[in-house]
Amino acid sequence: MALLHVEHIGIAVADAQRATQLFDLLLGAQPYKEEVVEREGVRTVFYQTGQTKIELLEPTRPDSPIAGYLGKRGPGLHHIAFEVVDIRAEMTRLAAAGFELLSDTPKPGADGKLIVFLHPKTTGGVLVELCQEVILNEL
Repeated sequence: MALLHVEHIGIAVADAQRATQLFDLLLGAQPYKEEVVEREGVRTVFYQTGQTKIELLEPTRPDSPIAGYLGKRGPGLHHIAFEVVDIRAEMTRLAAAGFELLSDTPKPGADGKLIVFLHPKTTGGVLVELCQEVILNEL
């Protein structure tokens, strides 16, 4: 079925507390969820903006992917995530179309999702995430 819609936009930040103050004012709203994903070494803060979400990503350890990103590029847009119905089918479809997946299987991510990323060198320089609502037997 392909990609449904932009599920969220990920923004790398060095300090989630300061970024949250800024986005509270910018969006005129409070975050609906904060979560630490230990495996990825990241703290996430989620805002709902209509159908799309904003995800602030703060590293929780110096060896995390987000810490590496901030060290190379500084704070700002990190990725765009698309909701999919069947993440495994989309992985197969996109790999067959020549997109490079950053992992062979989806993994649990923040906000109750299964996720996989596509390499930016095959997506026009943009890190793309596919995400699917977790069904209990999917994990």
